[in-house]
Amino acid sequence: MRRVKIRRKTEETEVKVELNIDGEGKYKISTGIPFLDHMLSLLAKHGLFDLKLKAKGDLEIDPHHTNEDVGITLGQAFALALKDKNNLKRFGWGFVVLDEAEVRVVLDLSGRPYLEVNPKNIKGCLENYSFRYFKEFLRAFINNSLITLHVDILKGEDLHHILECSFKALGLALDQATSLDRRKKGLPTTKGKI
Repeated sequence: MRRVKIRRKTEETEVKVELNIDGEGKYKISTGIPFLDHMLSLLAKHGLFDLKLKAKGDLEIDPHHTNEDVGITLGQAFALALKDKNNLKRFGWGFVVLDEAEVRVVLDLSGRPYLEVNPKNIKGCLENYSFRYFKEFLRAFINNSLITLHVDILKGEDLHHILECSFKALGLALDQATSLDRRKKGLPTTKGKI
């Protein structure tokens, strides 16, 4: 069973995550950052993960600490849930469009964290969320889940649409990569270790 419960508490935040990799896309999310809640709901729904996530943080300062610590804790939950990598498909990708926006996400459950986002910067800010926060969330997530992640924003003008495509595509890619393939025996690598 690939289910975990994890908690992270610092002087700035407290984050609790319950994750079931083999879920149905059910979610209950409350971070105090409404846009992040919306994005994580999309991730769970399209990734078919059951996700309960509750965060409290010093939002009176800004969303930075909560956003980052949610990424850290969710990444740790994925790493723990995927501790046994036998029979994993390992690689995943997703393409998503929303109106004018188009995003491609490709990932590898490689055990080596690496993040590539192109273009590097997109102007614009939503209410209490920005492209910089998006990249900080992803960096925290991949550094703790040990995933190689490439996000290519192929088209888009509306930041909301771009980020929504990105989280949906990440969900699709994670669903694919975390799926089990019984034809694969042992670890999905020729090195003997991931």
